[in-house]
Amino acid sequence: MTSIDPSVGDTATAPDSGAGVVGAESGPAESAPPVILFVDDEPSILSSLRRLVRPQGYRVLVASGGAAGLELLAQEPVDVVVSDMRMPEMDGVAFLEQVRARWPLIGRILLTGYADIQSTVDAVNRGQIQRHIAKPWDDRDLLMAIQDALSRRQLELENRALMSLTQAQNAELQTLNNDLSRRVKARTQELEQVNGMLEKSFHQLKDHFLLSIQVFSGLMELRVGGLAGYSRQVADLARRTARRMGLGAKVEEDLHIAGLLHEIGKIGFPDAMLYKPLSLMTADEQLQYRRHTLHGEAALLPLAELQPVARLVRSQHERIDGKGFPDGLTGEAIPPAAQILAAVSDYYASQTGRLSEQRYTPAQALSLVRGGAGSRYEAAVVEALVQALNDEPLDVPQDRAISAHDIEPGMVLARDLLTPKGTLLLAAGHVFDARLVRQIREFAGREGIRLALFVKRPQDVTTGAATGAASATPTATVQAVRAP
Repeated sequence: MTSIDPSVGDTATAPDSGAGVVGAESGPAESAPPVILFVDDEPSILSSLRRLVRPQGYRVLVASGGAAGLELLAQEPVDVVVSDMRMPEMDGVAFLEQVRARWPLIGRILLTGYADIQSTVDAVNRGQIQRHIAKPWDDRDLLMAIQDALSRRQLELENRALMSLTQAQNAELQTLNNDLSRRVKARTQELEQVNGMLEKSFHQLKDHFLLSIQVFSGLMELRVGGLAGYSRQVADLARRTARRMGLGAKVEEDLHIAGLLHEIGKIGFPDAMLYKPLSLMTADEQLQYRRHTLHGEAALLPLAELQPVARLVRSQHERIDGKGFPDGLTGEAIPPAAQILAAVSDYYASQTGRLSEQRYTPAQALSLVRGGAGSRYEAAVVEALVQALNDEPLDVPQDRAISAHDIEPGMVLARDLLTPKGTLLLAAGHVFDARLVRQIREFAGREGIRLALFVKRPQDVTTGAATGAASATPTATVQAVRAP
């Protein structure tokens, strides 16, 4: 027998066992009262239980045996099952064991009138009951047991809902994290690409800046006259001397630029003064000459990058004995870099007739510099200069010479191309195109100049391609200088 208590809710008849009904595991709707199923083979017991729980507002289902109870559970949502122990065909242990297996969230309470310890142990182990209540029962104990089972079921349902929500949120969070990780990775790659482009642009800008200085230095030499490439020689030897003294890359670079521009203050000299040795200058001309370092500093100060260079240009004629100009500095007040510039420029100026009518040989020029140790410059500066003169070039090109008519588009300059007067035509690293090849050939023919261009060896071209220098060019790299 199965029945539904007509005193609670609108249902007054037992459901058809063949009807498709929501299973007992689903739980009642939020507004529906809790559903209690009583299973006992004694109708009087079922009536007593119904009367006991009716005031609590529960919806009551009753079944006269285990099989009937299982049939009802398959059709009706149930919150708590209260089952008798001793029943024909299927006892309480077997019934509650099936309830636990098929609907584990339903609360399970066992009623028994026998002091059978083994049956109770079986009910606990197999049916995993929440409470065991002996007959005759205490109404308060039974009601509290039912309420406790309902509370436990509610907690388990809420816990499952919370676990489901947590899992869903974790999955969503994982998706967001994965998406964020992909976006961060993509953004990082984008920033790395942008930084690489900026770094490349910075190096290109720096190269162009240095190239502009070299071009300007060559133009000054056209104005000043003298040995072609004089300023470049000063710049190169000053840098090597600084390296010998271990002054660092920044000082080496500043000295190289200062060597290129150390005569920039002379650009305003009258033509007659430009070619006149210092020893032949009049008093007024010497006064004007002594101010060229100040004019050179003033020309460079507006460029923030060249302010250290401007200070070197200003101090290039200072002497450690205090007899120099324009500030009369002494000893350690003169930076080693400024002393290097002074010694190197004296070395080359004496060979080009800038100091006296006599043009010194390299050996005589070196002797002149050695004589200035202790008065014009520190002895350590002179010693470093001597060592730098004996140094082999750091970058010895591995190349072969070709003529201007052998240039081909795609070749790359590895050294600077200079005019006979030392003016820079093309900087190292320049890639020849068809138009430039034609212009170089026309220039050589028009000026009657024989140009020697030096082509790097294939292994050097491969190295250059690996660094991005000529990745899209033929296997020849050109270096060009004027032939003697």
